[in-house]
Amino acid sequence: MTRRLYIYEHCPFCVKARMIFGLKGVPVELVWLLNDNEADPIRMIGRKLLPILEEDGRFMGESMDIVAHVDAMGEPVLTGETNPAIAAWISSVSGPLYRLMLPRVACAPFPEFETTGARAYFVRKKEASTGMFAPYLESGTEQLAELNNRLPSLVSLIRSPSAVNGILSTDDIHLFAALHSLSIIAGVVYPPEVETYRQTMSGLSNVPLMDAQAA
Repeated sequence: MTRRLYIYEHCPFCVKARMIFGLKGVPVELVWLLNDNEADPIRMIGRKLLPILEEDGRFMGESMDIVAHVDAMGEPVLTGETNPAIAAWISSVSGPLYRLMLPRVACAPFPEFETTGARAYFVRKKEASTGMFAPYLESGTEQLAELNNRLPSLVSLIRSPSAVNGILSTDDIHLFAALHSLSIIAGVVYPPEVETYRQTMSGLSNVPLMDAQAA
């Protein structure tokens, strides 16, 4: 079977879909689309939204639907219970995280921004909902301080470097995606337990962090 996963490098939802292939050891061809490519996603699933999984000419959108679909192949790996405290922690950092992450993504040398038009499209769309990027590139100290203040509270929730709740679950999918987004923000201070978890999950899922592009 031919499997392709259409993604953006920076996209947390794409990270979630990528993770399950790595965790399961299921081969997939990654295809990066330009951010201003509306035609192909609309042709595949009727709207401009990634990730999209293609299997022998059939298409599936929605990251967690893809995760469930791939995990159902053979023995599932996401068998652990979820902890509401993980979702609550992710929610608590989402505001400052995306205010700092999106402007830095817009400057990064990712495949989805290989053309000037694609990068401009991203900036125009995101600034329409979040406000101008410039203030958060020039001075985001308040948001950075908030993130660094909240990271220590994650330590007590991590039961194992290879599974936040001790057994792999969908919490790992959501939590690593958030930590992946954090990785493009310079100045984030990861407690040792969090650093070990994010590096371990990156290796297990075969999804590189964005540390090299941090700004």
